Amino acid sequence: MTSSEALLPSTRRALLHRVATAQSEGRTPSLVAAVQREGKIAWSSARSCVDGHEPDGDTQFRIGSITKTFTAVLVMRLRDEGLLDLDDPLEKHLPGTDVGHLTVFQLLGHNGGLAAETPAPWWERTQGSTRPELADVLGERPLVHPAGHGHHYSNPGYTLLGSLVERLRGDAWAKVLRREILEPLGMDRTTPEAHAPHAGGWAVHPWADVMLPEPAEDLGLMAPAGQLWSTTTDLLRFAAFLAEGDKRVLRTSSVVEMRAPAAPPEAGDWAGTYGLGLQIVRRGSRTLLGHSGSLPGFLATLWFSVEDDVAAVVLSNATSGPLVGAVAAELVQIVADAEPRIPEPWRPLPEVDDELLALTGPWYWGTQVHALKLLTDGGLELQPLRGAGRAARFRARPDGTWTGLNGYYAGETLKVVRAGDGTVDHLDLGSFVFTREPYDRSAAIPGGVDEGGWRGLAL
Repeated sequence: MTSSEALLPSTRRALLHRVATAQSEGRTPSLVAAVQREGKIAWSSARSCVDGHEPDGDTQFRIGSITKTFTAVLVMRLRDEGLLDLDDPLEKHLPGTDVGHLTVFQLLGHNGGLAAETPAPWWERTQGSTRPELADVLGERPLVHPAGHGHHYSNPGYTLLGSLVERLRGDAWAKVLRREILEPLGMDRTTPEAHAPHAGGWAVHPWADVMLPEPAEDLGLMAPAGQLWSTTTDLLRFAAFLAEGDKRVLRTSSVVEMRAPAAPPEAGDWAGTYGLGLQIVRRGSRTLLGHSGSLPGFLATLWFSVEDDVAAVVLSNATSGPLVGAVAAELVQIVADAEPRIPEPWRPLPEVDDELLALTGPWYWGTQVHALKLLTDGGLELQPLRGAGRAARFRARPDGTWTGLNGYYAGETLKVVRAGDGTVDHLDLGSFVFTREPYDRSAAIPGGVDEGGWRGLAL
């Protein structure tokens, strides 16, 4: 079993110092944060400008675009049920939008070329009734880039996905969300409208220590892009689901699919990219997944590290000021670096597959040596033994071949090619031949092997 002991006093002190500094230097009325380790809340704290009135894990804040991740999960559920394919054009399921050629995949990953925002007036500070139809959300020039040519974040894109969910479910987005995600995960404090106790949204003057209340508008059709209110406790439940999956909501393989990059990073931002409803950022050697969010009066971020099994949420009720994304990332880093995850005990496989065992060991692609390993989940892993190279993991297919899961060989097929007597002749990986010896003369290598064989300087 892994350790789930309380955090060390020094770790708790470091977390408190980071949150206190964020609230003070960010000049926000209040800030609440929490850290989860091994699926359990390990620490939480809050700071407030009003003594004795700090928010806690049950206090709602608006979470802005973190809402998009919930909408993406609903779309992935539709895909898993066979009601749509990610490569389907929107027109197939939601006709009449004037951008029906965009695919579901492009909308999920912000690769459709749609405008970032709706036409004026500023949608976050106006009633949703201002835009009663999708045409009002998209405007006369919905596309600002060619579809599929790169990442361009789009709030209207997630309005389209929310409408897609409503069309295929025959019910309101908020009701589908409650039924299919919030209730199964026990997220009772995540709602489209505020329910007490909740924070009020404020704008803090950039040059003076004075505040102005911000409006909290109902976003109407834009709700799937940013409507939700939530708490640190609920969002950490959501983080645990995004890390492990939950068969009541979405299978693990689909959650893993959401975490894969959907497009190359934007130029100048090589440390970040986007999956399917999830932001992906690099902080040193660590990959963080989750989402940030903002609406007038509120800032929010959820980050989690699958490898470290640590998640952090930071919520604030200021329009700008505290860098909650950086703070959440640092909270994960503080815990993961100070108290690294304790690995599970090594255990042998429950049973031996002699044919697979015989495939393990060194294989040569020409003269480059690789090692093939049998993994605990029954998969295979191919890694170069010298320098950087094309490593990949493989999953077995029913027909006896293997599918690459990552890197250069993702989606490629690995085959075990046998000679006439049944012995293994070579491995075929996307047409590349791997043999037991460098350019094995007894194997079927395309182009053959020089009959003179290996030779030294004296020919």
